Amino acid sequence: MKRTFAATRPYMVGIGGCGMSGLARLLASSGASIIGCDAARSDLTQSLETHGIRVQDDGPDARLPEDRDLVIISAAVRPDHPIVLAANERGTRVLTYAEALGRAMSGLTGVAVAGTHGKSTTTAMLGCALTDAGLDPSVIVGATCSQLSLGSTTPSRGEPVGFRVGASTIPTGPLQGRPGLLVAEACEFNRSFHNLHPHIASIGTVEADHLDIYGSLDAVIEAFAGFARLIPPAADGGRLLIAHDGAHRGVITAGLDCQIETIGFNPAADWHISFDTHTRTVRLRHADQCLSWVNSMPGEHNAVNAATAAALATMLGADPQRVAQSLSAFRGLDRRMQLLGQRRTPDGGTVRVYDDYGHHPTEIDATLRALRQFECPEKRGGRLICVFQPHQHSRTRFLMEEFATSFENADIVIVPQIYFVRDHQNEKEKVSSADLVDRLRSRGVRAMHLHPFGAIVEQLENLCRSGDLLVVMGAGPVWKVARGFLDAETGSPT
Repeated sequence: MKRTFAATRPYMVGIGGCGMSGLARLLASSGASIIGCDAARSDLTQSLETHGIRVQDDGPDARLPEDRDLVIISAAVRPDHPIVLAANERGTRVLTYAEALGRAMSGLTGVAVAGTHGKSTTTAMLGCALTDAGLDPSVIVGATCSQLSLGSTTPSRGEPVGFRVGASTIPTGPLQGRPGLLVAEACEFNRSFHNLHPHIASIGTVEADHLDIYGSLDAVIEAFAGFARLIPPAADGGRLLIAHDGAHRGVITAGLDCQIETIGFNPAADWHISFDTHTRTVRLRHADQCLSWVNSMPGEHNAVNAATAAALATMLGADPQRVAQSLSAFRGLDRRMQLLGQRRTPDGGTVRVYDDYGHHPTEIDATLRALRQFECPEKRGGRLICVFQPHQHSRTRFLMEEFATSFENADIVIVPQIYFVRDHQNEKEKVSSADLVDRLRSRGVRAMHLHPFGAIVEQLENLCRSGDLLVVMGAGPVWKVARGFLDAETGSPT
């Protein structure tokens, strides 16, 4: 990384995103001179400026400073962005976020977390566990977490960030003296993860998604196989941890030279997971060793996330007991099954409000199932009410039937307009939120389509009653509904 970026002067477009802001801080720590722009000011952009990274306003009048010798763009930036056009005209090199992250990883000991679901949570858990074990990793996550910079077991929490800048060399353990650890999500969108250089990697479940890019599940599987082929041979320390079931591992691992181990609830897995839903106790058995801890985050899917983090941390030489302590103390990420607070009802009861990033049918089903088991609203005479904003018209169209079956644990579903991002304009004509509502109603789910967000907040004020559980879900700005519902109460939410 020092060789690649130390003397550069990058300009980063979309610098306020979780991944981009983390990459900016990582590159700045290596000696790069960073300037960036973003369309929206946020806590992340303010934090960047506090640490000496200048952030300009993005827009039609954005200008590329004369002294910049590299442009790095987020995945959301289009080729006709003024900064990209200016860079092309000058002959200045343009890298995507994934390409720049891959270059940074090539100079470090890379650890990449892949799979259709759970990447952010697993990456944050692993980063905290390695920090608590004294391995001082650099970490980049696509979400913010107040425990990431200091570790889970440190009593005081840091600011919510999506990154951690660690040591340039691994300070302890069997890999001591090697280039420092860089732990990052390996995103399959647009085959971004093919730019990475992992020393060790994990692959969770592999399902159909981003079909606007891939067209078929087979193409998705082949993309993951291409990612796995990036891992070095076992003789050079390359290792892959892959889900025993649900990852199409026969295809993905065919012909690999790295060491391959499996993980899952199947007793035949190399790393065997067991989980008690009532106590949230996770047990992980590998060879003749067994590790256990209690997850604070409910759900089988979070047990898998934590177990994957534990296995990877152990592979990297972390002390297993310190890993277990870290995972027990991990409290979660923002917008990942996050309890925001509760709002009082006129009869003296409360409505508990959660926010979640889930936007794929499998994620929706897992989150709603886990929250119903954990919160048991029916025992308080309440219902589980879900506000779900579909993310992209193409995903909604391709996975319509899967979406229709993913809300079985919800009593009421409210669907705002589909969040339009990355899709072509003609996708808007092919599917709508009303189509999803019709499918849900045909399956006996009480569902309604409402917009804008203000109207949804008003409906929730009339609809919610004591004991209800409100879950606001989606990868777009639907979180504003949850905040709006809490803020509408007189006084601060509890």
